[in-house]
Amino acid sequence: MKKIYGIGIGPGDAELLTLKAYRLIEASSCVFIPENKGDSLAGRITNEYIKDKRVIELSFPMGADNQERYIQGAALINDTLKEGESGVFLTLGDPMTYSTYAYLMRALVDLKIDTETVPGITSYNAAAALLGLPVALRDESFYLADGDVSEDILKKIDTVCILKVSKNKQDIISKLERNGFHYYYVKRCTQESQSVITDKEGILADKDYMSLIFARRS
Repeated sequence: MKKIYGIGIGPGDAELLTLKAYRLIEASSCVFIPENKGDSLAGRITNEYIKDKRVIELSFPMGADNQERYIQGAALINDTLKEGESGVFLTLGDPMTYSTYAYLMRALVDLKIDTETVPGITSYNAAAALLGLPVALRDESFYLADGDVSEDILKKIDTVCILKVSKNKQDIISKLERNGFHYYYVKRCTQESQSVITDKEGILADKDYMSLIFARRS
């Protein structure tokens, strides 16, 4: 039976790969990575581990309806692997958190390809560590959002992380301020170009897609 491991490779620092992720990459017959205009971040992060491997890029453009591409990608994986071989699909962060892999996995299962998921360190975990702030303490609630936040939920929680904030920062910040949150803007977390911005004007001016806002109630 053919098998694919969906492997979370973390937010950017190659040393944040788990030992299991490293072992499975080393043992794999083929490595599949998301393509990004010829410059795959997943490929750059794992370059030292995959440079001698057969690497195939799969295209899932940001913001597009990729349902057909997931089916095509699964078919390409099926055609690439021989019976009994295993491959790995590398994804940023964690495979089950706002990840392309979760959609691809469904298409792989439909083709009777065995799948196993290997968790990875998320950007919000890395940001919390960088900032020295807890994600949640005893009896607290944490809210993870993608691109926007619900003000009704903000009223009930203690910590929030909003991913993919590049297009909606003004509205997000206004909601956080109205509900008593102190916020931090983190971009390229754990990567060489990592930075933290705390002033509102600086946050609004930045356009980096690989950014998040981490906030705790004051």
